[in-house]
Amino acid sequence: MFRGSRIVNFLGESTRKFAIGYVLVGTTILLTIIVNLIFKRNVFLSLENIMNVLRQASIVGVVAMGQFFVLISGSIDLSVGSIVGVACIVYAAVFKLGGIEMMPVAFAAALFSGVLMGLINGVLVSYLNITAFIATLGIMLIGRGAIYVATGAYPITGLAKGFAYFGRGLIFGIPVPAIIMFLIAFVTIIIAEKKATGLYMYAIGGNIEAAYLSGIDVRKYKMLALVICGFCCGLGGIILAGRLNSGHPTAGEVGVLFESIIACVIGGVSLAGGIGKAVNVLLGALFITMLANALTLLGVESYLQQVITGVVFIIAVEYDVYRRMRS
Repeated sequence: MFRGSRIVNFLGESTRKFAIGYVLVGTTILLTIIVNLIFKRNVFLSLENIMNVLRQASIVGVVAMGQFFVLISGSIDLSVGSIVGVACIVYAAVFKLGGIEMMPVAFAAALFSGVLMGLINGVLVSYLNITAFIATLGIMLIGRGAIYVATGAYPITGLAKGFAYFGRGLIFGIPVPAIIMFLIAFVTIIIAEKKATGLYMYAIGGNIEAAYLSGIDVRKYKMLALVICGFCCGLGGIILAGRLNSGHPTAGEVGVLFESIIACVIGGVSLAGGIGKAVNVLLGALFITMLANALTLLGVESYLQQVITGVVFIIAVEYDVYRRMRS
């Protein structure tokens, strides 16, 4: 009897903390059955398709890790798509100056552009007291406009061999962007759960007044969350440039923004701040990518896929509201 109650308690606790994991497994099994019945063979869980899902999930996964820090600290970053786009263009432009020999410089320049835009967001929010929604929305518009001014709305193409490595390369058969995503997720989990920085961000998002009274430098850590997000977006821009094999002015538009937020919310991160686990954000990114991949295999048109994604997002937000009201 005692053992049975322990099992029930374990299942209840794990479901509460890692609900998205159960949803991911259950949905994978269901979609596998549906796709296999239609194609009469294991298309969905083939090694090739799994690698494709990981490659597709990498950009939203990396950006969602940055968005995670912003959300748990009680803010939101609407400029992530524009930062990804700027980093994509910077990486392509610098790379084109000198080919493969300029790759390290291009990589550093793209990351710097992301960090710089994140720092600007942080200053606006933390030190000029502009709400995160307004500040990051403004940076989103400025960044997108700057891209079109700098490129004349034309993509940067004709890049030397090796440019696409971070978006299309393989290491022991594993996509390089997937490796980057898992490394960023691992570091995010460590910072969020083991380091004071992450704990302070949770405290700020949970109760900013209590965090301030306990001696936490609220401005510093809210700004740091946005800087980290900018870094992740810079990395996402490099991956996206490799995926496109060009610096495209439309890269990283609104899709990246919504997908990063959806991955976080589906993963259990509260839009009110202070709640969420980084590992669940990774699972959330994999879930929405896997869902889109399965719908594409089933021949569902892209516009209907957006409707389905929107429904999933609303359900996740409603669950977050219910959970907060219950607690």
